[in-house]
Amino acid sequence: MTILDRPAQSRRGRWIDDWRPEDPAFWANGGAVVARRNLIVSIFSEHIGFSVWTMWSVLVLFLGPAYGIDPAGKFLLTAVPALVGSVLRIPYTFAVARFGGRNWTVVSASLLLIPSVLAAFLIEPGVSYTTLLVLAAVAGVGGGNFASSMANINAFYPDRLKGWALGINAGGGNLGVAAVQLVGLGVLAVFGAGHPGLVAGIYIPLIVVAAAASAFTMDNLTQARNEKRGMRDAVREPHTWIMSLLYIGTFGSFIGFGFAFGQVLQVQFRDVFSTPAEAAYLTFLGPLLGSLVRPIGGALADRLGGARVTAWTFVAMALGAGVVLVAAQQHSLPLYVAGFVALFVVSGIGNGSTYKMIPRIFALKHPGDVHEARRLSGAVIGIAGAIGAFGGVLVNLAFRQSFLSYGSADAAYLAFIAFYVVGVLVTWAVYLRRPPELVP
Repeated sequence: MTILDRPAQSRRGRWIDDWRPEDPAFWANGGAVVARRNLIVSIFSEHIGFSVWTMWSVLVLFLGPAYGIDPAGKFLLTAVPALVGSVLRIPYTFAVARFGGRNWTVVSASLLLIPSVLAAFLIEPGVSYTTLLVLAAVAGVGGGNFASSMANINAFYPDRLKGWALGINAGGGNLGVAAVQLVGLGVLAVFGAGHPGLVAGIYIPLIVVAAAASAFTMDNLTQARNEKRGMRDAVREPHTWIMSLLYIGTFGSFIGFGFAFGQVLQVQFRDVFSTPAEAAYLTFLGPLLGSLVRPIGGALADRLGGARVTAWTFVAMALGAGVVLVAAQQHSLPLYVAGFVALFVVSGIGNGSTYKMIPRIFALKHPGDVHEARRLSGAVIGIAGAIGAFGGVLVNLAFRQSFLSYGSADAAYLAFIAFYVVGVLVTWAVYLRRPPELVP
């Protein structure tokens, strides 16, 4: 009898009472099937959430002269949803334990209707900048979906597969950044810059599908519901803040560049991109490749160790930011795009490797106590995800201040390089200096 055939009381209301993914027999006898089904629906729902969250990276390209908004104002419009999304990741992580992963996925997917419907009908010339800020802020609800989805999937998979599972889950979600930019490009190409509401409108039926699929196919885990004081204990754990710092550098860069890339291209190369559509042809490429390689980062971490992959990721990101800086100074669009795409790709790999580090760190710290390791790692994933997302705010504010103060993004690139160097040093000092068997 597989777990799918167990009596109804073990899955009442879509709750599973007996879940032992570390048991090979349990995993082979139906556990893997259930985990995979929840993973697939989680990916789709999170994907839509990412698209709604980063929708304003596209919508600002529609805000032409009729809206009267300068580049600094547009960078603020993309920073606001990044900020709201990062803040919401903490309560969204709590929500999985409080309400159940399946139940909360239904709720969080349904909430995406609010920013989508509002944006579909309210963005038009003459709308106040304050209204646009509110609309952008409401889109931040999409940012919370990532934290609840990752905490939920972390509980479904055994430690040996977490890097792969979390990488696939996050990578599929991250693809929402590229997807919404492709949607925006399609709207610009077919209907022109006068119809920004169509971008949001396209997602309304997809949100309904995501909520329905979550309701009918996902499960809640009772053991996740019973985790006590996970967040309280996690905030006292030094590794929580170290991993949060590293995740600012990896995921914060990815999501921050995803929000800002189109605007930076238009401002930095305004002589090349005379229309939003021209810039949009390039903006999707980096997020697309960065999302696709995130599972590779998790797989590499499974094989080589998360800390090693993360350290080399920061080295490569510093080099990539250096290439972008040189390209900007030389006004070389091909080199600039190549450097930025490299940043997306390497940050995508780093996203996967840093997330793999978290469960491994606590498995090493609590050998033989799988429950304690999972309890703490689930809480830390939520905290690190929230703080890492705040890196997206910092990236957009760095660009905004650099353009305001110096008329270029050069100062922002120098700040990014300095942060990546810090990331290398912290990873080496805290994790790589350990004996090989203790390196996460």
